[in-house]
Amino acid sequence: MEAEFGFRPLSVEEARTLLAAASRAAAAAYVPYSSFPVGAAALTSDGAVITGCNIENASYGLTVCAERVAIWSAVAAGHRELRAVAVTAPKATGTTPCGACRQVLHEFAPIEGELVVVLEGPEGPEQVALADLLPRSFGPRDLRAVAEIRLHIP
Repeated sequence: MEAEFGFRPLSVEEARTLLAAASRAAAAAYVPYSSFPVGAAALTSDGAVITGCNIENASYGLTVCAERVAIWSAVAAGHRELRAVAVTAPKATGTTPCGACRQVLHEFAPIEGELVVVLEGPEGPEQVALADLLPRSFGPRDLRAVAEIRLHIP
């Protein structure tokens, strides 16, 4: 399925590099309860790579996914637009972001174009458009459209 603004995948080398960074991040995961480490690497619009790992808590609801750790770290460093994110789980090849992470990724997706999600495929990196993982999503573009409509209401 083609994303709304056109899907432009990373080069195979870029995808492999991003997955390798995610894999290194997974090694730092704090997972004493699930023993299920996950790593993520976010590629910002200006080319920075920011990583994150999942961090569990005894109060399970306070656990934070690797993707959100990477995104929050990117935002804290001043980045506001992501080009891609790679996700890897050493114990489950092909793991995709959860629904909450998909929504947060959508918040920082490119204004034009589509955010690329890089997963571990059986033959190497697999690239999918975030729109394919989060169809008919609601986000910043929708809020801007509502604001524009309000400006034109007498």
